[in-house]
Amino acid sequence: MKSNIARIMLLGLAVVSLTACENMSNRNQRMLSGAAIGTGVGAAAGVATGGCVTCGAVIGAGVGTAAGALYDHNH
Repeated sequence: MKSNIARIMLLGLAVVSLTACENMSNRNQRMLSGAAIGTGVGAAAGVATGGCVTCGAVIGAGVGTAAGALYDHNH
C-alpha cells in the first residue's frame, strides 16, 4: 500500500515539475537546469570520493546555478 502511494506521489510530482517551467524566462530555465545537473554531479562526486553526498549536492547546485546564469549572460 505504501509503495502505491509513493508511486502516485512521484508521478504527480513529475507532472507538476514538467509544467512548472512553462512561464519561466530562458535565463531562469538555464539556471534551473544548471542547478539540477550540478546537484546530480555533486552528489555523484560525493559518492565517488566517499565524502559528504549532501554537501556535494548543495555545492553542485550552487555551481550549476551560477554556470547557467553565466551561460545565459554570454549568449
